[in-house]
Amino acid sequence: MIPSAALESRIAVRERDPRPNPGPRLETVYRPARPLALYATVAVFQRGPGDPAQAWHAGVIWRAVRTPHGVASLALRQMGDGSVRAAAWGPGREWAITQAPALCGAEDDDADFDPSLHPLIADSHHRHPGLRLGRGDLLFDALVQSITEQKVTAIQAFAAWRRLVTWYGERVPGPTPKPMFAPPTIDGWRRIPSWAWHRAGLEPPQSRTIVEAARRGDSLVRAVETCPADRREAILTSLPGIGPWTAAETRIRAFGDPDAVSVGDFHLAHQVGYALTGSRVEDDGMLELLAPWAGQRQRAIRYILASGVSEPRRAPRLHPEDHRAR
Repeated sequence: MIPSAALESRIAVRERDPRPNPGPRLETVYRPARPLALYATVAVFQRGPGDPAQAWHAGVIWRAVRTPHGVASLALRQMGDGSVRAAAWGPGREWAITQAPALCGAEDDDADFDPSLHPLIADSHHRHPGLRLGRGDLLFDALVQSITEQKVTAIQAFAAWRRLVTWYGERVPGPTPKPMFAPPTIDGWRRIPSWAWHRAGLEPPQSRTIVEAARRGDSLVRAVETCPADRREAILTSLPGIGPWTAAETRIRAFGDPDAVSVGDFHLAHQVGYALTGSRVEDDGMLELLAPWAGQRQRAIRYILASGVSEPRRAPRLHPEDHRAR
């Protein structure tokens, strides 16, 4: 039996939690060396419109993060001259401010990328000069997000993420436009009770994978963060329940990996094939089409998605199944 009363009590407590004391505000101005489209670059980290860890409000991107030094809220606003004003609150504010340029793509290197190899990508590159690949530098959060999105619709995954972070995360300080929550600690993910995963709408295979990853969390993070980039996938996929798709999605979000390709995605191969050839392809065909951009395949994908070209819908949307009543 699922203790729904306990869950409702927990939600009620969270809703009446006072805003934490923000402490001093830390500010900086990031002046990118090249054009930057802030929203297009950073919005990819938001998991749906109700994400408790990231929001867009009145021209400001707000993020709730759990840094190595504690939680923090971060506000990013792009100014008329292209610079980005950043402000952060909370015990992790110094880390958040220091990391903000990387989030905005400061470390993104596209020197080896040749958009002229396909007219659609060349056009998208021309129309989106400020698109960058940002990095979040929070590996375990990126891994959990990727696991929650395995083999389900985006609606289901985003809802599960929203519930779990709100119930078990930590409210961040600062003048956020709504109550915002940093994800749980690694040990916090491990300790979430089985009934809560179910009530959040996450399937047992995903919850087991997250718990098992959390059991090795600290050593996993150290191993992946300190190894060469070409070893990250092997380390991630050595864990049960984590395959190439999950590893690629994690690398994209945590490191801004310019070459990661999410093989096994339900839609991606079809989108790439239709955009580049006018016809659907499967994963092998997608990899063949992306081969000219070896080392920069994720960047090519990002420009394909930014182009707006997509295959016409052939069937009704998949209706998500809500298993929580089972």
